[in-house]
This record gives sequence, structure tokens and C-alpha cells, in this order.
Amino acid sequence: MTEPTPEPAPDKATVLVVDDDQVLRRQLFWALDAEHHVLEADSRASAIAQLRGGGVQVVLCDLHLPPDLDGISEGLAVIEAARAARPSIPVVVITGSNSRQTALEAIRCGAYGFFEKPFDEAEVTHIVRQAARVRHLEEENLKLRASLLACRGFGRLLGSSPALERIMKQARAVASTSATVLLTGENGTGKEMLARAVHEESPRADGPFVAVSCAALPEDLIESELFGHERGAFTGATQAKMGRFELADGGTLFLDEIGELSQAVQVKLLRVLQERAFERLGGTKTLNVDIRLVAASNRDLEQEVEEGRFRRDLFYRLNVVPLQLPALRERREDLPILAAHFAAKAADKHVRAPAALDPELLEALQEYDWPGNVRELENLMERLVVLTTGSRLGTEFLPEKMLLIRRPAAATAASDNGSDETTLEGAMLALKRRLLINAMQAEGGNKAAAAKRLGISRSYFHRLIGELNIG
Repeated sequence: MTEPTPEPAPDKATVLVVDDDQVLRRQLFWALDAEHHVLEADSRASAIAQLRGGGVQVVLCDLHLPPDLDGISEGLAVIEAARAARPSIPVVVITGSNSRQTALEAIRCGAYGFFEKPFDEAEVTHIVRQAARVRHLEEENLKLRASLLACRGFGRLLGSSPALERIMKQARAVASTSATVLLTGENGTGKEMLARAVHEESPRADGPFVAVSCAALPEDLIESELFGHERGAFTGATQAKMGRFELADGGTLFLDEIGELSQAVQVKLLRVLQERAFERLGGTKTLNVDIRLVAASNRDLEQEVEEGRFRRDLFYRLNVVPLQLPALRERREDLPILAAHFAAKAADKHVRAPAALDPELLEALQEYDWPGNVRELENLMERLVVLTTGSRLGTEFLPEKMLLIRRPAAATAASDNGSDETTLEGAMLALKRRLLINAMQAEGGNKAAAAKRLGISRSYFHRLIGELNIG
């Protein structure tokens, strides 16, 4: 029966062999060199020096190195030094056949395993291969944990633009408190992501984070969803149900699109914020909750108050710490890092090789006004990753409204009859002219409205008008 082929070790691990017997070190070197990088040391001092240099993943050490001046076993000292230098490093001990008890003692001191002299090469390579694999998995686990930690809290909000940094500074300051936060900003700017970051950086991080989209809940169910209901409270209520406030007890409740709440629900919400107490729908028992409320709206709530659609007293309760997230067009400096992040994320999702971003694509991203903000950018980068087969993401699959951004290096201004549509450059210029003219016609000649319709800045719109000689 043929023995199964052993699994290959991870990318060559560095193994340190510690033994005062040069012949034995050479034997181990030739046994391990095919699969690993092998270093050698003939004493504790030499071994410790190489361990401090870093890069060693596995240690092989003879337990019976000559003792030091104090009579302490140098072998055990190497184990202690290795564990001190890197606690998770596997140490495999080499021992004589008559010192099995000592080897077991070494295992209790933290050694990964042991083998006896005279050794079998297959046994040694198997033990070292397994130790290297364990170390590799531990390193991958550490990297994954670091990655997850980096994606928690404010680490998930990418960018270093002044507009974003200003908000992050305020958010960090409020996160450690229990103050109510009101997030405002356009759709797609990352309000829920910031709410999660505030929660994860707060003392409530171990508690629940419960997110509710007020706009997505039907009017006749929103009270039940927020405050819960008792059995028989309404037709179909066959059993009692906890509401989102109860579910968020001890943590953070995020109410998105809070401007969509009816006046009746606003009154009940105001009481909860004032007293941290409420009754379930159809119930009489008062429930107390310990929550931190973060609310969000893409509406101008102050204007909603002035027009009578939102309660003034509730607005003041919510507006304790207002944070307005900047639109993506207000933080263009962050576009390259965001685009690269979303491209890598999409490549991982769709099992594609990572692709570089073409400079022409980055230029197009910088020119566009991003009415859908970060969410629109993420969707676009996924589209480009899915459709592109090469190693670079370019402008080939940009949506039509962004084709205006594509300016060939040799392009020159064109007049009505001055562009040759038989060339790619001429076709591009003609397409730009048609898009601009159609947009202005649709907006009755209003250039600002036409620029907004196309999703580009007004300054770029005016520059295109000049370049294309559009009257």
C-alpha cells in the first residue's frame, strides 16, 4: 500500500537547529533543507542572538547542551529564551533515548514536541513540518485578527481629507460618552458606518448594535417594531414580541431616516429619550432600558421643524451632538484610496486577481460629482472589476454619464463640423457634445441644472462648453 504524499509545508519556514554536535547539525540540515530555510547554532548564546534577529518560525534544540557556569541546562534555557522572544514559536526538543522523562518535562515547559537520538529523518521532517504549519496558521490568525480590528471602529472609515478628519475628531470625542448623536448628510455618505464606529469605540462596544431604517418600516408596524407588543395587541399578534429598544438594551440603537417618523411615534420616542422608559403596544408594564441613541437623516431636520413636519422638542433632544458627514465630492482627496479599497474588496468577492487602477480612470473619478456618494463609488468599482478581464481597471466600462470625463491626451476643441467621427477621438468629442447639448435642452438652457443632471461639477461643465465650442 502506497503511503499518502505529505502535504507541502507553507512557504518555506525558517528553522533554527541548536546543537553542539556539528555532525548532528549537518544531518538535520540535509534532512530539512529541501522544505525549510535552516539556520544553525552551537550554543545558547548563538541561538538567542539569532532568535532576537527575528524571522525564526521553528526551533530544534538538543536538551543536553553543555550546562552553563551555574549548572543550568542550556537546552531548557533555549526553550525559555525562544518562548520569551516569541511566545507562540514552536520548539521541538532532541533528546537521548534514556531521558524521556526530561523530554516530557520540556513539553510541560512549552515545547511543541520531541524526538529521540538516533533519529529517523522521516519522523523529524514530519514533526518540523507540522510545527511549521501550526506556526503559519497562528501567524495567519494574528493577521486576520489585526485586519478585523482595523476594520472595526474608526478604522473602517477610509480617508485622510480635512473634511473627513474634522468629523472623525468630533466622533472620537463623543464615542467615549453616552451622548445622543445626530448624523446628517446625503444618502450614501456612510452614516450607518459612522454610527457603528461610534458604538465600537464606546464603552458599550460589547453590547448590541441595533439598526432600524425608519423609512423601510410600514406606518402601521413601526410602533410595534420600535417598542414591541403584547399578545393580542392587534390582529395577528399571537405572542408577545420585544421591540428594538429592548433588543438594544445595554448597547446602541441606530435610527436611520428618523425624519420619516409620524408625529404620533415622535411623541412616544420623545418620552423614551426623556425617561428611558416605555410600554409595549397593548401593554401596561413600564419597561426601562439603558441605550445610547444615534439617529440619522438625509433631510434638513431644522427645515422640517419650521415646516411643522418634525417636533421641535424632539429635534432638540436628538441634536445633542450633530455630525454632518461630507459628500464624496467634498473629499476628493480620498477617492484613490477608496477606489483601490473597493476594487480589492470586489476582486476578493468575485475571486478575481487584484487589478491596478489606470491613471485615466482616477482622473475620471476625480472629475465626477458622485451624487450617490461612497455607495455609488463602491458599486461602480465592483462593476469595473466584474467586467474587466485585464490586469488594469480603465475607463472602458464607465457609465455613459461619466464618459464626459474621458479626455484623450491629443484631444482638441471641436466645433459642430470640426470633429471627425470616423476616429475614436472624434467619436468621443461628438459624444461629449451630444451629451452636453441634450442635458442643456432637457434643463431649458440652465447650465447649473444640466451639470447636476450629468453628475459633474459646474466648473468642469463650463470648461467642456469652452473646449467643445458649444454656443
